[in-house]
Amino acid sequence: MAAATPDNPAPATPRRKAGRHRGEGQWAVGHMTPLNANEQAKRDDDGLNVRTRIENIYAHRGFDSIDGADLRGRMRWWGLYTQRKPGIDGGKTAILEPEELDDKFFMLRVRIDGGRLTTEQLRVIGEISQEFARGTADITDRQNIQLHWIRIEDVPEIWRRLEDVGLSTTEACGDTPRVILGSPVAGIAEDEIIDGTSAIDEIHARFIGTKEFSNLPRKFKTAISGSPLLDVAHEINDIAFVGVNHPEHGPGFDLWVGGGLSTNPKLGVRLNAWVPLDEVPEVWAGVIGIFRDYGYRRLRTRARLKFLVADWGPEKFRQVLEGEYLKRELVDGPPPEQPMQQWRDHVGVHRQRDGRFYVGFAPRVGRVDGATLTKIAELAGAHGSGRLRTTVEQKMIVLDVEESRIDSLVEGLEALDLRVTPSPFRRGTMACTGIEFCKLAIVETKERGSTLIDELERRIPDFDQPITININGCPNACARIQVADIGLKGQLVLDDAGNQVEGYQVHLGGALGLEPAFGRKVRGLKVTAAELPDYVERVLKRFQAEREGDERFATWAARASEEALA
Repeated sequence: MAAATPDNPAPATPRRKAGRHRGEGQWAVGHMTPLNANEQAKRDDDGLNVRTRIENIYAHRGFDSIDGADLRGRMRWWGLYTQRKPGIDGGKTAILEPEELDDKFFMLRVRIDGGRLTTEQLRVIGEISQEFARGTADITDRQNIQLHWIRIEDVPEIWRRLEDVGLSTTEACGDTPRVILGSPVAGIAEDEIIDGTSAIDEIHARFIGTKEFSNLPRKFKTAISGSPLLDVAHEINDIAFVGVNHPEHGPGFDLWVGGGLSTNPKLGVRLNAWVPLDEVPEVWAGVIGIFRDYGYRRLRTRARLKFLVADWGPEKFRQVLEGEYLKRELVDGPPPEQPMQQWRDHVGVHRQRDGRFYVGFAPRVGRVDGATLTKIAELAGAHGSGRLRTTVEQKMIVLDVEESRIDSLVEGLEALDLRVTPSPFRRGTMACTGIEFCKLAIVETKERGSTLIDELERRIPDFDQPITININGCPNACARIQVADIGLKGQLVLDDAGNQVEGYQVHLGGALGLEPAFGRKVRGLKVTAAELPDYVERVLKRFQAEREGDERFATWAARASEEALA
């Protein structure tokens, strides 16, 4: 399929002359003129081209030599964001100009498609962290690893080391096809419906880092999993392929489109289409092609695929996909079965289909450090086959462990404060980067999440139900606050003395999987950071007292009185 460009729009749709109303900036209907600064920057130069300038100019001349459009735009195509200048409080986040918020250091996102790592790759990331990133490392809820305090002068050497072991930062950020989420136990789980690894590999090889899809209206998120646990949060991705068994055709994938959170959350919708494994890359290219050509480019706030899907509906979207992009009809198919358990993170010790075991463990809110990563790599090398995985819940997994080696591995992980049998609070608490490094953040998240875990373990040691507590530093929902049992959206609030302090708006009863829904917002329910442990303790104890049978927290929160949730 030929890429549509401002000079060569999608051939399948005849161009219409734009009238006085400029429309939504959709290329496929003739709206080719850039309608905002972001679109103009992408028209001026493809983001992939900035690598040459980084290697040949900026790395030699330093931060102050970087062109502004590259610094706050195109460098994202290679996984680089400027980080927040220290000492700027959350009240100034929306007031200061970008150059006032920018530090002269970068966050660097290492792309890890399918969450797949080798011990050598993890060791290299750990070494880069220690040598170039002041020891920082965060496991994200999209299976990546992020580093901070990166100097532009060091970026070419970091790229060289990553690429020597088969890793990259290509299109880890920007208006591009981001990392492809995959089941962290693909190919090894006893209960797997179908292994989507080959599709992930083919999509990556054919399309990532190419200019066919390097200029999208905004980011494009993909998930592919054949696990019956539905372990890649398929409901909130732009496109998802979910493992199902077709009654006539056998194992394949159910196709979902249009999910996403941020400030206008939407759950993905089924297209009622069954896709065999070998056709996944072609169908993926068709869906992202629709996004490239028909996606809304006028307003950044409406430039995600979810808005197009909401306007068109699944029936029209499927018709356009089949008629204009695939040139054939898709096979109707069944929906995925609902998982029988709430935890989808693969934490604990589990038997593989080959008789060996995989061991999943929980860091604190995804935060580790370079030294810990190298020690994890050593443990995995000594106890497994050299394969590891990251998960979409900020967890990690060591694969291929012989039964006789499990106890030794668990002991080594626990010594690093990496829990294989964590409390529900350690297991279920997630946090975004927060104000420590993020220029969009209003409040702190990582340390607050870690402290909250300690407090809850001390205060409610008998709590034994699955619970998710997601902490976000701003409204953008990187930590998926709307689909958590307890979602905490960072904002400034007033304390009892009338002082403006860090705090959170509370969302209660969100969920994915069993009964996907967005959390309930109780009118006026906000808590200060200082009050947070008291509030969460109070709500969880009320849940324990009022719970009916095996009722889940989300179900209780949906029916509970506002007084019980306050």
